[in-house]
Amino acid sequence: MANSKRKLFEKRRMRVRNKLRKVNAGRPRLSVHRSNKNISVQLIDDVNGVTLAAASTLEKDLGLAGKNNVEAAATVGTAIAERAKKAGITEAYFDRGGFLFHGKVKAVADAAREAGLKI
Repeated sequence: MANSKRKLFEKRRMRVRNKLRKVNAGRPRLSVHRSNKNISVQLIDDVNGVTLAAASTLEKDLGLAGKNNVEAAATVGTAIAERAKKAGITEAYFDRGGFLFHGKVKAVADAAREAGLKI
């Protein structure tokens, strides 16, 4: 019986997340979700189960509505790093979920690093 694409994605996502939990206890998680039209990023405190900061291409103040490209992803990465600084967070670990680390996902991570967030 063949696994569906969604099941394979979920397995990959949980494999990545479980490996990261073992290594990065205590730091917030920078979680990325990429859809066909948008990209969103959250800084999550897994100990308390709270979202500390978030950014997305859907936000009006970023002016990226409808843009689905690497430049928009980089803008979201810069925005999450600035919001993390305001929240007093200097380092986090990057949770790519089930997505491959290239293209838009990589652009988010690189932009967050350049803006001062230690990943």
